[in-house]
Amino acid sequence: MIVQPADIRILYPKKIDWDAFFAKKATTPFDIFCTEMLEALSSSLLKDPQARQYPDVITFAFFCRKANIKKIQEQYEREEHRIGRGCLFHIAPSNVPINFAFSLVAGLLSGNNNIVRVSSKNFPQVEIIARHIQDLSSSHASTSRIVLVQYDRDNREATDFFSSHSDVRVIWGGDATITSIRRSPIPSRSFDVTFADRYSFATINADAVSEDAVGKLAEGFYNDTYLFDQNACSAPHLIVWTGDRKRIEQVRERFWNSLHELVAKKYEFQSVMAVDKLTAMYRQAAAMEIREERTKDNFIKRVMLSSLNDKIDEYRCACGYFSEYISEEDINEVVPIVNNKYQTMSYYGYEEDRLKSFVQENKMKGIDRIVPIGHTTDFSLIWDGYDLIRTLSRKIQIL
Repeated sequence: MIVQPADIRILYPKKIDWDAFFAKKATTPFDIFCTEMLEALSSSLLKDPQARQYPDVITFAFFCRKANIKKIQEQYEREEHRIGRGCLFHIAPSNVPINFAFSLVAGLLSGNNNIVRVSSKNFPQVEIIARHIQDLSSSHASTSRIVLVQYDRDNREATDFFSSHSDVRVIWGGDATITSIRRSPIPSRSFDVTFADRYSFATINADAVSEDAVGKLAEGFYNDTYLFDQNACSAPHLIVWTGDRKRIEQVRERFWNSLHELVAKKYEFQSVMAVDKLTAMYRQAAAMEIREERTKDNFIKRVMLSSLNDKIDEYRCACGYFSEYISEEDINEVVPIVNNKYQTMSYYGYEEDRLKSFVQENKMKGIDRIVPIGHTTDFSLIWDGYDLIRTLSRKIQIL
Protein backbone atom coordinates (compact mmCIF):
# COMPACT_ATOMS: atom_id res chain seq x y z
CA MET A 1 0.00 0.00 0.00
CA ILE A 2 1.31 3.44 -1.01
CA VAL A 3 1.41 5.74 2.02
CA GLN A 4 1.09 9.51 1.59
CA PRO A 5 3.70 11.69 3.33
CA ALA A 6 2.61 13.96 6.17
CA ASP A 7 1.55 17.62 6.01
CA ILE A 8 -0.22 17.45 2.66
CA ARG A 9 -3.62 19.07 2.33
CA ILE A 10 -5.77 17.43 -0.36
CA LEU A 11 -8.18 19.97 -1.85
CA TYR A 12 -9.71 17.40 -4.19
CA PRO A 13 -10.89 14.64 -3.88
CA LYS A 14 -12.10 14.25 -0.32
CA LYS A 15 -10.37 10.86 -0.10
CA ILE A 16 -7.66 9.33 -2.27
CA ASP A 17 -6.50 5.76 -2.84
CA TRP A 18 -2.99 6.33 -4.17
CA ASP A 19 -2.58 2.72 -5.33
CA ALA A 20 -5.69 3.03 -7.50
CA PHE A 21 -4.79 6.49 -8.76
CA PHE A 22 -1.26 5.57 -9.84
CA ALA A 23 -2.61 2.44 -11.55
CA LYS A 24 -4.99 4.44 -13.76
CA LYS A 25 -4.29 4.25 -17.48
CA ALA A 26 -3.83 7.27 -19.68
CA THR A 27 -6.40 8.11 -22.35
CA THR A 28 -6.28 9.54 -25.84
CA PRO A 29 -6.07 13.32 -26.22
CA PHE A 30 -9.41 15.12 -26.27
CA ASP A 31 -11.17 12.15 -24.72
CA ILE A 32 -14.95 12.71 -25.04
CA PHE A 33 -15.56 12.18 -21.32
CA CYS A 34 -12.92 14.78 -20.52
CA THR A 35 -14.29 17.42 -22.88
CA GLU A 36 -17.81 16.85 -21.55
CA MET A 37 -16.55 17.32 -18.00
CA LEU A 38 -14.78 20.56 -18.93
CA GLU A 39 -17.95 21.83 -20.61
CA ALA A 40 -19.89 21.08 -17.42
CA LEU A 41 -17.22 22.81 -15.33
CA SER A 42 -17.39 25.85 -17.58
CA SER A 43 -21.17 26.05 -17.32
CA SER A 44 -21.11 25.60 -13.56
CA LEU A 45 -18.51 28.34 -13.03
CA LEU A 46 -20.30 30.81 -15.29
CA LYS A 47 -23.49 30.42 -13.24
CA ASP A 48 -21.75 30.91 -9.89
CA PRO A 49 -22.10 34.48 -8.47
CA GLN A 50 -18.94 34.01 -6.38
CA ALA A 51 -16.91 32.89 -9.42
CA ARG A 52 -18.09 35.95 -11.35
CA GLN A 53 -16.29 38.15 -8.83
CA TYR A 54 -12.97 36.91 -10.25
CA PRO A 55 -12.30 37.81 -13.92
CA ASP A 56 -9.53 35.19 -14.16
CA VAL A 57 -11.94 32.42 -13.13
CA ILE A 58 -14.44 33.55 -15.76
CA THR A 59 -11.68 33.67 -18.38
CA PHE A 60 -10.80 30.09 -17.45
CA ALA A 61 -14.47 29.08 -17.68
CA PHE A 62 -14.71 30.52 -21.20
CA PHE A 63 -11.56 28.64 -22.19
CA CYS A 64 -13.22 25.36 -21.14
CA ARG A 65 -16.36 25.92 -23.23
CA LYS A 66 -17.19 23.15 -25.68
CA ALA A 67 -16.86 25.46 -28.69
CA ASN A 68 -13.36 26.55 -27.71
CA ILE A 69 -12.15 23.02 -26.94
CA LYS A 70 -13.59 21.82 -30.25
CA LYS A 71 -11.74 24.58 -32.09
CA ILE A 72 -8.48 23.54 -30.43
CA GLN A 73 -9.13 19.86 -31.15
CA GLU A 74 -9.50 20.57 -34.85
CA GLN A 75 -5.81 21.52 -34.97
CA TYR A 76 -4.94 17.92 -33.99
CA GLU A 77 -7.45 15.99 -36.11
CA ARG A 78 -4.73 14.30 -38.16
CA GLU A 79 -2.86 13.17 -35.05
CA GLU A 80 -3.32 9.41 -34.88
CA HIS A 81 -2.22 6.80 -32.34
CA ARG A 82 -1.54 9.28 -29.55
CA ILE A 83 -2.00 8.55 -25.88
CA GLY A 84 -1.23 10.47 -22.71
CA ARG A 85 2.07 9.79 -21.00
CA GLY A 86 0.46 8.68 -17.73
CA CYS A 87 0.72 10.72 -14.54
CA LEU A 88 1.65 14.39 -14.59
CA PHE A 89 2.84 16.24 -11.50
CA HIS A 90 2.18 19.96 -11.92
CA ILE A 91 3.89 22.52 -9.67
CA ALA A 92 1.89 25.72 -10.07
CA PRO A 93 3.40 29.18 -9.47
CA SER A 94 2.59 31.23 -6.40
CA ASN A 95 1.98 34.56 -8.14
CA VAL A 96 -0.79 33.78 -10.67
CA PRO A 97 -3.74 32.09 -8.90
CA ILE A 98 -5.51 30.66 -11.95
CA ASN A 99 -2.40 29.18 -13.59
CA PHE A 100 -2.90 25.83 -11.85
CA ALA A 101 -6.24 25.36 -13.63
CA PHE A 102 -4.85 25.98 -17.12
CA SER A 103 -1.96 23.60 -16.45
CA LEU A 104 -4.47 20.98 -15.28
CA VAL A 105 -6.57 21.39 -18.44
CA ALA A 106 -3.48 20.94 -20.61
CA GLY A 107 -2.79 17.68 -18.78
CA LEU A 108 -6.38 16.46 -19.10
CA LEU A 109 -6.73 17.31 -22.79
CA SER A 110 -3.45 15.55 -23.60
CA GLY A 111 -4.82 12.35 -22.03
CA ASN A 112 -3.16 12.27 -18.62
CA ASN A 113 -3.92 11.75 -14.95
CA ASN A 114 -2.93 14.82 -12.98
CA ILE A 115 -1.63 15.77 -9.56
CA VAL A 116 -1.47 19.54 -9.17
CA ARG A 117 0.36 21.21 -6.32
CA VAL A 118 -1.32 24.58 -5.96
CA SER A 119 0.23 27.56 -4.22
CA SER A 120 0.50 27.39 -0.45
CA LYS A 121 -1.20 30.80 -0.43
CA ASN A 122 -4.96 30.48 0.02
CA PHE A 123 -6.35 31.99 -3.17
CA PRO A 124 -10.17 32.03 -3.40
CA GLN A 125 -9.93 31.17 -7.11
CA VAL A 126 -8.37 27.81 -6.21
CA GLU A 127 -11.05 27.03 -3.65
CA ILE A 128 -13.85 27.94 -6.08
CA ILE A 129 -12.59 25.69 -8.87
CA ALA A 130 -11.87 22.82 -6.46
CA ARG A 131 -15.42 23.08 -5.14
CA HIS A 132 -16.92 22.95 -8.60
CA ILE A 133 -14.82 19.92 -9.54
CA GLN A 134 -16.06 18.22 -6.37
CA ASP A 135 -19.66 19.00 -7.33
CA LEU A 136 -19.12 17.30 -10.70
CA SER A 137 -17.41 14.22 -9.30
CA SER A 138 -20.57 12.12 -8.99
CA SER A 139 -21.62 12.69 -12.60
CA HIS A 140 -18.33 12.91 -14.51
CA ALA A 141 -15.80 10.08 -14.27
CA SER A 142 -13.02 12.25 -15.69
CA THR A 143 -12.80 14.09 -12.38
CA SER A 144 -11.11 10.92 -11.04
CA ARG A 145 -8.09 11.93 -13.14
CA ILE A 146 -7.57 15.00 -10.94
CA VAL A 147 -5.87 15.44 -7.58
CA LEU A 148 -5.31 18.91 -6.14
CA VAL A 149 -2.84 19.15 -3.28
CA GLN A 150 -1.36 21.92 -1.18
CA TYR A 151 1.76 21.77 0.94
CA ASP A 152 4.62 23.95 2.03
CA ARG A 153 7.35 24.42 -0.56
CA ASP A 154 9.96 23.19 1.95
CA ASN A 155 8.22 19.81 2.31
CA ARG A 156 10.87 17.83 0.43
CA GLU A 157 9.30 14.49 1.35
CA ALA A 158 6.06 15.44 -0.42
CA THR A 159 7.86 16.61 -3.56
CA ASP A 160 9.95 13.41 -3.58
CA PHE A 161 6.78 11.33 -3.27
CA PHE A 162 4.89 12.91 -6.17
CA SER A 163 8.01 13.15 -8.34
CA SER A 164 8.75 9.45 -7.92
CA HIS A 165 5.36 8.56 -9.41
CA SER A 166 5.34 11.10 -12.26
CA ASP A 167 5.82 10.42 -15.95
CA VAL A 168 6.19 14.15 -16.56
CA ARG A 169 6.77 17.01 -14.14
CA VAL A 170 5.32 20.34 -15.26
CA ILE A 171 7.14 23.05 -13.31
CA TRP A 172 6.00 26.66 -13.29
CA GLY A 173 8.20 29.09 -11.38
CA GLY A 174 11.41 31.01 -11.16
CA ASP A 175 14.83 29.55 -11.82
CA ALA A 176 15.39 28.88 -8.11
CA THR A 177 12.10 26.98 -7.86
CA ILE A 178 12.99 24.77 -10.81
CA THR A 179 16.43 24.02 -9.39
CA SER A 180 14.90 23.10 -6.05
CA ILE A 181 12.23 20.81 -7.56
CA ARG A 182 14.85 19.05 -9.68
CA ARG A 183 16.59 17.85 -6.54
CA SER A 184 13.74 15.35 -6.23
CA PRO A 185 14.44 12.40 -8.56
CA ILE A 186 12.01 11.18 -11.20
CA PRO A 187 11.85 7.77 -12.94
CA SER A 188 14.44 7.20 -15.66
CA ARG A 189 12.01 7.58 -18.58
CA SER A 190 10.28 10.61 -17.11
CA PHE A 191 11.14 14.21 -17.94
CA ASP A 192 10.47 17.80 -16.90
CA VAL A 193 8.62 20.49 -18.81
CA THR A 194 9.73 23.77 -17.26
CA PHE A 195 8.25 27.22 -17.49
CA ALA A 196 11.00 29.34 -16.02
CA ASP A 197 11.33 33.01 -15.20
CA ARG A 198 10.78 35.00 -18.41
CA TYR A 199 10.83 38.60 -19.59
CA SER A 200 8.33 40.31 -21.89
CA PHE A 201 8.01 43.63 -23.67
CA ALA A 202 5.56 45.60 -25.79
CA THR A 203 6.11 47.49 -29.01
CA ILE A 204 3.78 50.20 -30.30
CA ASN A 205 3.81 51.72 -33.78
CA ALA A 206 2.61 55.23 -32.98
CA ASP A 207 1.85 55.98 -36.64
CA ALA A 208 -0.93 53.38 -36.49
CA VAL A 209 -2.56 54.66 -33.30
CA SER A 210 -5.59 56.81 -34.09
CA GLU A 211 -6.96 59.36 -31.65
CA ASP A 212 -9.96 57.14 -30.91
CA ALA A 213 -7.82 54.04 -30.29
CA VAL A 214 -5.67 55.34 -27.43
CA GLY A 215 -8.19 54.56 -24.71
CA LYS A 216 -8.73 50.99 -25.85
CA LEU A 217 -4.97 50.50 -26.22
CA ALA A 218 -4.41 51.72 -22.65
CA GLU A 219 -7.14 49.42 -21.36
CA GLY A 220 -5.56 46.41 -23.05
CA PHE A 221 -2.19 47.36 -21.61
CA TYR A 222 -3.72 47.70 -18.14
CA ASN A 223 -5.11 44.16 -18.40
CA ASP A 224 -1.69 42.87 -19.44
CA THR A 225 0.08 44.47 -16.50
CA TYR A 226 -1.89 45.62 -13.48
CA LEU A 227 -4.38 42.73 -13.25
CA PHE A 228 -1.60 40.46 -11.98
CA ASP A 229 0.58 43.23 -10.50
CA GLN A 230 2.97 42.81 -13.47
CA ASN A 231 4.04 39.44 -12.00
CA ALA A 232 2.98 37.22 -14.91
CA CYS A 233 5.88 36.26 -17.19
CA SER A 234 3.88 37.62 -20.12
CA ALA A 235 3.50 41.10 -18.57
CA PRO A 236 5.51 43.76 -20.44
CA HIS A 237 8.19 45.67 -18.54
CA LEU A 238 9.73 47.44 -21.52
CA ILE A 239 7.82 49.49 -24.12
CA VAL A 240 9.51 50.11 -27.46
CA TRP A 241 7.97 52.96 -29.47
CA THR A 242 8.36 53.16 -33.24
CA GLY A 243 7.15 55.59 -35.89
CA ASP A 244 7.45 59.30 -36.56
CA ARG A 245 9.13 61.01 -33.59
CA LYS A 246 6.55 63.80 -33.32
CA ARG A 247 3.69 61.30 -33.50
CA ILE A 248 5.34 59.13 -30.84
CA GLU A 249 5.40 62.04 -28.38
CA GLN A 250 1.73 62.80 -29.02
CA VAL A 251 0.62 59.20 -28.58
CA ARG A 252 2.86 58.59 -25.56
CA GLU A 253 1.33 61.48 -23.64
CA ARG A 254 -2.25 60.43 -24.34
CA PHE A 255 -1.47 56.75 -23.70
CA TRP A 256 0.08 57.29 -20.27
CA ASN A 257 -2.65 59.73 -19.25
CA SER A 258 -5.32 57.20 -20.23
CA LEU A 259 -3.51 54.42 -18.38
CA HIS A 260 -3.21 56.59 -15.27
CA GLU A 261 -6.97 57.18 -15.25
CA LEU A 262 -7.55 53.42 -15.31
CA VAL A 263 -5.00 52.70 -12.60
CA ALA A 264 -6.35 55.43 -10.30
CA LYS A 265 -9.88 54.08 -10.77
CA LYS A 266 -9.28 50.31 -10.61
CA TYR A 267 -5.97 49.52 -8.95
CA GLU A 268 -5.43 49.09 -5.22
CA PHE A 269 -2.12 50.84 -4.59
CA GLN A 270 -0.07 50.15 -1.45
CA SER A 271 2.64 52.46 -0.14
CA VAL A 272 5.30 49.73 -0.18
CA MET A 273 4.92 49.59 -3.96
CA ALA A 274 6.22 53.16 -4.25
CA VAL A 275 9.30 52.24 -2.22
CA ASP A 276 9.93 49.15 -4.36
CA LYS A 277 9.69 51.15 -7.58
CA LEU A 278 12.00 53.88 -6.32
CA THR A 279 14.55 51.25 -5.28
CA ALA A 280 14.25 49.58 -8.68
CA MET A 281 14.90 52.87 -10.45
CA TYR A 282 18.07 53.52 -8.43
CA ARG A 283 19.34 50.01 -9.20
CA GLN A 284 18.69 50.50 -12.88
CA ALA A 285 20.29 53.95 -12.91
CA ALA A 286 23.47 52.44 -11.48
CA ALA A 287 23.63 49.92 -14.32
CA MET A 288 22.60 51.93 -17.40
CA GLU A 289 21.83 55.43 -18.60
CA ILE A 290 18.19 56.28 -17.90
CA ARG A 291 16.04 59.38 -17.44
CA GLU A 292 13.12 59.40 -15.03
CA GLU A 293 9.91 60.51 -16.73
CA ARG A 294 7.72 62.89 -14.76
CA THR A 295 4.44 61.35 -13.65
CA LYS A 296 1.47 62.53 -11.60
CA ASP A 297 2.11 60.12 -8.73
CA ASN A 298 3.51 56.70 -7.94
CA PHE A 299 0.77 54.69 -9.65
CA ILE A 300 3.03 54.57 -12.71
CA LYS A 301 6.82 54.79 -12.66
CA ARG A 302 8.56 55.31 -16.01
CA VAL A 303 12.18 55.60 -17.09
CA MET A 304 13.46 56.40 -20.57
CA LEU A 305 16.42 54.45 -21.92
CA SER A 306 19.06 56.18 -24.03
CA SER A 307 19.87 52.83 -25.64
CA LEU A 308 18.69 49.22 -25.45
CA ASN A 309 20.88 47.49 -22.90
CA ASP A 310 21.30 43.72 -23.20
CA LYS A 311 20.89 43.44 -19.41
CA ILE A 312 17.52 45.21 -19.33
CA ASP A 313 15.72 41.96 -18.44
CA GLU A 314 17.59 41.94 -15.11
CA TYR A 315 16.17 45.34 -14.08
CA ARG A 316 12.46 45.21 -13.58
CA CYS A 317 9.87 45.78 -10.90
CA ALA A 318 6.21 44.91 -10.43
CA CYS A 319 3.12 47.04 -9.79
CA GLY A 320 3.56 49.55 -12.60
CA TYR A 321 7.26 50.10 -13.33
CA PHE A 322 8.14 50.54 -17.01
CA SER A 323 11.22 51.21 -19.10
CA GLU A 324 10.67 52.99 -22.43
CA TYR A 325 12.74 53.26 -25.57
CA ILE A 326 12.15 55.21 -28.78
CA SER A 327 13.51 53.27 -31.73
CA GLU A 328 15.08 54.80 -34.81
CA GLU A 329 15.14 51.50 -36.69
CA ASP A 330 11.69 49.92 -36.24
CA ILE A 331 11.36 46.75 -34.16
CA ASN A 332 14.54 45.21 -35.56
CA GLU A 333 16.47 47.33 -33.08
CA VAL A 334 15.47 44.96 -30.26
CA VAL A 335 17.07 41.93 -31.92
CA PRO A 336 20.57 42.25 -30.33
CA ILE A 337 19.18 42.25 -26.78
CA VAL A 338 16.76 39.31 -27.13
CA ASN A 339 17.99 36.24 -25.27
CA ASN A 340 16.30 33.00 -24.27
CA LYS A 341 14.62 34.67 -21.28
CA TYR A 342 12.37 36.69 -23.57
CA GLN A 343 8.88 35.19 -23.73
CA THR A 344 6.15 37.50 -25.09
CA MET A 345 6.28 40.43 -27.46
CA SER A 346 2.95 42.24 -27.38
CA TYR A 347 2.28 44.70 -30.17
CA TYR A 348 0.02 47.33 -31.64
CA GLY A 349 0.06 48.69 -35.18
CA TYR A 350 1.97 45.98 -37.07
CA GLU A 351 0.71 43.88 -39.96
CA GLU A 352 0.98 40.10 -39.76
CA ASP A 353 3.45 39.94 -42.67
CA ARG A 354 5.79 42.35 -40.88
CA LEU A 355 5.72 40.22 -37.74
CA LYS A 356 6.37 37.04 -39.71
CA SER A 357 9.38 38.57 -41.46
CA PHE A 358 10.65 39.87 -38.11
CA VAL A 359 10.73 36.28 -36.82
CA GLN A 360 11.98 34.56 -39.96
CA GLU A 361 14.74 37.03 -40.81
CA ASN A 362 16.21 37.41 -37.33
CA LYS A 363 15.94 33.85 -35.91
CA MET A 364 16.26 35.09 -32.34
CA LYS A 365 17.03 32.79 -29.43
CA GLY A 366 14.09 34.20 -27.48
CA ILE A 367 10.47 35.37 -27.97
CA ASP A 368 8.03 32.46 -28.01
CA ARG A 369 4.84 34.46 -28.32
CA ILE A 370 3.82 37.51 -30.37
CA VAL A 371 0.32 38.67 -29.42
CA PRO A 372 -1.74 41.87 -29.61
CA ILE A 373 -1.60 44.16 -26.59
CA GLY A 374 -4.43 43.18 -24.26
CA HIS A 375 -3.99 39.45 -24.89
CA THR A 376 -0.71 38.58 -23.19
CA THR A 377 -2.40 36.52 -20.47
CA ASP A 378 -4.63 34.57 -22.89
CA PHE A 379 -3.70 30.95 -22.33
CA SER A 380 -2.87 28.72 -25.26
CA LEU A 381 -1.92 25.06 -25.49
CA ILE A 382 1.20 26.28 -27.28
CA TRP A 383 3.13 28.00 -24.49
CA ASP A 384 6.78 29.02 -24.16
CA GLY A 385 7.46 27.22 -27.44
CA TYR A 386 5.97 23.92 -26.24
CA ASP A 387 3.04 22.30 -28.03
CA LEU A 388 1.52 20.92 -24.84
CA ILE A 389 -0.76 18.35 -26.45
CA ARG A 390 2.12 16.78 -28.36
CA THR A 391 4.68 17.21 -25.57
CA LEU A 392 2.47 15.68 -22.88
CA SER A 393 1.36 12.74 -25.01
CA ARG A 394 3.28 10.12 -26.96
CA LYS A 395 2.85 9.00 -30.57
CA ILE A 396 2.78 5.27 -31.16
CA GLN A 397 4.39 4.28 -34.45
CA ILE A 398 2.55 1.60 -36.44
CA LEU A 399 4.32 0.38 -39.59
